This record gives sequence, C-alpha cells and structure tokens, in this order.
Amino acid sequence: MTMVSVEPGPGGLGEAVAVLRQWQDEGAPMQLHPGDLGWFWRSGARATAAAVRTWSRDGRILAVGLLDGPGLLRLTTAPAARQDEALARRLVEDVTRPERGVLPAGSINIEAPTDALVQDLLIEEGWQPDEPWTPLRRDLTDPVPDPGVRIEVAGPDRADDFAAVHRAAFDGSRAVARHWHAMAAGLPYADARTLIAYDDGGAAVAAVTVWSAGPGRPGLLEPMGVHRDHRRRGHGAAIGVAAAAALRDLGSSSALVCTPSANAGAVAAYRAAGFEERPAVRDLRGEISPAGA
Repeated sequence: MTMVSVEPGPGGLGEAVAVLRQWQDEGAPMQLHPGDLGWFWRSGARATAAAVRTWSRDGRILAVGLLDGPGLLRLTTAPAARQDEALARRLVEDVTRPERGVLPAGSINIEAPTDALVQDLLIEEGWQPDEPWTPLRRDLTDPVPDPGVRIEVAGPDRADDFAAVHRAAFDGSRAVARHWHAMAAGLPYADARTLIAYDDGGAAVAAVTVWSAGPGRPGLLEPMGVHRDHRRRGHGAAIGVAAAAALRDLGSSSALVCTPSANAGAVAAYRAAGFEERPAVRDLRGEISPAGA
C-alpha cells in the first residue's frame, strides 16, 4: 500500500473539504474543520490550494494539513487513523524535511488532535508543547435565546461592514471587502453564515462567521471579533449567542471555538454566551533544519 502526499490544486479542494466534514464528530478532540479552510479562502482558491496538503492510501484521504501561515501547520487525520503508525511516521517524515515540500526550515508550530500518534512521535523527536489554547463548546440541542442586539446576516452589501469590524478587532488585520467576497465564493461557504451585530446607533460593533460541517455535526466560529471602540458592552457575548443560533439553524449539533488561553476577555465572552470550556490544548513547536543540513 503506497502513501501519497499531494497539494490538491484548486480543483481538488472539494475532496479535502468533504473528508473534513465527515471527520467532525461529537466528542472528538478539537481539530482542523472545513471552516478553517473556508476562512483561509478569503485569499482565494489558488492560495488555499497551495496551503493544503493531503495524504492518501489506496486512493483514500487519511490526513489533511493546512499551512495557516508560514510557521503553522494545522493537521488532522481520519478518526480511525489516529493511531495508524505507518501514517503517523510518514507525516512526521514529510513535515520535518523541507525537501518534501510541506514545511519550510525554521521554527514551526504543528497543531494536531490530542489523540493522534503523530503528537507522540513529534515529542519523541524533541518537539515541545507551546502556549495553551482553550477550546469552548456550546450544545445546540435546546433553542438559543435572542442575543438582545440587532443581528444582520451579511451579504455582498455588508462586506465593507464585516471588513471594518475585522480591522478594528484584530491587530494587524488588513481585511477589505474583496476578502469577504473571496471567502463567500469558496466551497465551504455554502454551509456558512456571516453575522454582524449593530448597536442602537447603527454602528457595526461585532462580527462572526459560522461554519457548519453538516447536520448533526459540530459547527465552528471562525473568526469572531468585537470592534475595539465598542468593547466591554456585552457585544462579544451577544454575537456569540447569535452565532450559536445560526449554527443550530444550519443543523449543527454544537458550536465550537478555540482561543488563546491568555486572551481572558475572549474566554469570558464565550462563557457569557453559554459556551463551556474544554481541556486546554497546545501546539507542538520545533525547529526544522534546512534541507541537507
């Protein structure tokens, strides 16, 4: 049985998105979600394809990775392959050798499910846990209450509002309307919604994009932000409640989000929106030597 690693190309992204949907399940560790690819799609289909790698055996995808920036690989596997030793060793070989074309040399973070053998093998190679992240989950069995603020589902006419909130919520963001249009044109956005909260004066104060993985599966919030000029007024909790309601309408079984544990304000906002903390997770950080070194 031959293991094959490929960059799928724009035309092959549909298969990667489809398997990521299938791999989402209640009780599974926090892992790469189709919504993560959907959010990356704001850079366009070609850039997204260039950032994705898949590993297949006998024509079946067993692992998907997203190079989410030059120093972070977000990696997950088929649930039944979490402890597949041949797959795990191939993944470690590919990601730690720049000549394989997955990661560059330098200081790198790798995110993988906590129950995946690849985590143990990387630790054996000397990789170390990095800063903690806090996953949070809200069950969507019961109806979600009204968020208490005006919420609009963003279409093309509200792309500028979404971009403005994102720029004001995240330091260094250069979001513009065309990024929303590119994201909305991506395959995962067929099961997604962008929500914008407005205050009584009509100002856009918070925004979130929610991504369904299909009925009965966990959905994802990515990203959620509150305008820096409108913080500490409950808008984070309100948009979190609205996000949960939107995912429930899309058929999701739960709403998931993950934020740096050091961001106490974000954790508090999600908890106020009815999300419950799950055990912290950590990327693994290591140094990859240049090819031939």
